[in-house]
Amino acid sequence: MIAVLGVVIVLLLAVIVWQYQNSRKASNDLRYMHDKLSSIMEEGSHERLLLFSGNLELQSVLIDLNRLLDINHKGSIERVRLEKSMRNMLSNISHDLKTPLTVVLGYIETIQQDEHLPAGERERMMKMIHQKANEVIQLMNKFFDLSKLESGDREIALSRVEAGEVCRRNILSFYDILSAKGSEVEIEIPDEAVYFMGNEEALDRILSNLLSNAISYGDAGGVLGLKLYSDENKVYIEVWDRGKGISEVHQDKVFERLYTLEDSRNRAYQGSGLGLTITKRLTEQMNGMITLVSQPYVRTVFTLTFRRLRF
Repeated sequence: MIAVLGVVIVLLLAVIVWQYQNSRKASNDLRYMHDKLSSIMEEGSHERLLLFSGNLELQSVLIDLNRLLDINHKGSIERVRLEKSMRNMLSNISHDLKTPLTVVLGYIETIQQDEHLPAGERERMMKMIHQKANEVIQLMNKFFDLSKLESGDREIALSRVEAGEVCRRNILSFYDILSAKGSEVEIEIPDEAVYFMGNEEALDRILSNLLSNAISYGDAGGVLGLKLYSDENKVYIEVWDRGKGISEVHQDKVFERLYTLEDSRNRAYQGSGLGLTITKRLTEQMNGMITLVSQPYVRTVFTLTFRRLRF
């Protein structure tokens, strides 16, 4: 009996020691997690919690904490990117507004100070003042348009659109400009109607922007193309040229707000850098997608993709 009692006591002591060790290890693990998390948050490092434990509950907590750290890391990268984008945007806004306003102020001062300014010269300056003032107004309108599109305040009414009719209308609107430049035009639009759910006014603006970009920045290639085609489920519209194109390093950025480089064709709308951004937002509001593939002086193509309607 005494021997049995001794065995029981030994087993109880062993259990107590085992529980104490486990409790101490769990306490040490929790202390490590606390200290490591504090260090990561204070230093803003990209480290993760590395801890080997047989405790399944603790393993689940570690997995979730590392997921949160990943999310926080990605959020930090995105914040830095957005801050840089915002600084660039403000710099570009300042430049795009300052340039025409400086011209306006210069002409106004000349008119005010020169009492003997010839009538013809005065009229020319007044026309230039009017033109530059309109540029500022148009630029501000585009900022407001983009702001409404991105905030969701501007909803586009969707209805059945015949893509071929809109494509023909837009390429015809640039006929005189293309003729004056001596550019070759390649048009591929099927005779049969091709429908998708969209908005004619929005598609007009998208195509006008893409065609004017191709004319302005792709005229060195001597050819501009507009192609409409479809498959069982999608409608595709391509605007292409063989001009200087867009280098691969910039292709993912041309749709960003106010992204303007000398060799980027996102300088549409008097260099505001808003044209392709608005184009992308309008396309997305019609549940579509726009992509870019460019090989300088070979082929630069913007492709619009929409869901096809069968009636």
